[in-house]
Amino acid sequence: MAEQSKVILDWFLPLTGDSRTNLALGSATDNDPARLQAASRRPTLEYLGQIARASESLGFESVLVPTGGGNEESWTIATALTQHTRRLEYLVAVRPGLVSPTLQAQVTATFQNVSDGRLRINVVAGGEDAEQRRFGDRIGHDGRYARAAEYLEVLQRLWTGERVTHHGEFFDIEDARIPPISKVPEVYLGGSSDAAIGVAAEHADVYLTWGEPPALAGEKIARVAERAASRGRSLRFGIRLHAIARPTSAEAWAVADTLVAGLDPAVVADRRAAFAASGSVGQQRQFALTNGGTSRADLEIHPGLWAGASLVRGGAGTALVGSHAEVADLIEEYRAVGFSEFVLSGYPHLEEAYWFGEGVRPELARRGLF
Repeated sequence: MAEQSKVILDWFLPLTGDSRTNLALGSATDNDPARLQAASRRPTLEYLGQIARASESLGFESVLVPTGGGNEESWTIATALTQHTRRLEYLVAVRPGLVSPTLQAQVTATFQNVSDGRLRINVVAGGEDAEQRRFGDRIGHDGRYARAAEYLEVLQRLWTGERVTHHGEFFDIEDARIPPISKVPEVYLGGSSDAAIGVAAEHADVYLTWGEPPALAGEKIARVAERAASRGRSLRFGIRLHAIARPTSAEAWAVADTLVAGLDPAVVADRRAAFAASGSVGQQRQFALTNGGTSRADLEIHPGLWAGASLVRGGAGTALVGSHAEVADLIEEYRAVGFSEFVLSGYPHLEEAYWFGEGVRPELARRGLF
């Protein structure tokens, strides 16, 4: 059993828009305009500000700010929201190579000054070739992780105040430096491929993975921990999940059943065909979790772990479902295999933040997990 630690809870900003019923929303790589227009709540600063302020008041430590062609631009939103919150941190997703590491180092330094040091970095190397090509990037999967490693090496040297000259495979930089950074941000990195695990072991502070059954997810992070230990490093481990928590189990499962009942079968078939052809190892693992059906028997892949969102949503596709105590039990189960940080979301994100924050978080506090 992995060494246990206290629990860290984070929430999510839906930069694609939000809905009570549309599970397809939230995946930043889904660039279908019709699907994005289906959001009943547009990702305005006013609405995202409501979610950020609720997250802060409910005790979440940070919010994940995603990146991708299908949503609002992450740095602009996160920077604006720092002026609407006081303690909340921002886990901003970054795609290495879309801007130079020197410029990225400048941006992070300025963000830290503007926000009083409330930045975390989520490195997204990019799992889908088509999505990367939208940004003019034609490097393949493993090459993107090799570039991410080089990118992080330069970034981390600049953050420490070093004057950097670097002649590498992807970047050729001479005498770069940035203004002093008030606080070096923690680096989060995910991915299920060997290439991803190697970069995380070398450069990440937190390895963040999509939700799989606890035993399967525990096996994955054990591989990362072993690789990091071989380099003399240790990491924290986080997991990305949705949540449907209610006072009773029956109420929670009724919500899950309603979400699936509202899905268009044609959209399900279209999205699952795309997931099956995905070049992302993590997306393939999410796709493989279900039998392709829509019943609870098909989608409850571990007691209280529901894969309904994976029918139509790219990326994180599993949810903790149950009573407040049952969801807390499952969090403890993940904690027992090595996870300490939980990056959560729900449909819609504002209301579900309250359901979790007012129901599950006090239960976790009663168990001494904070």
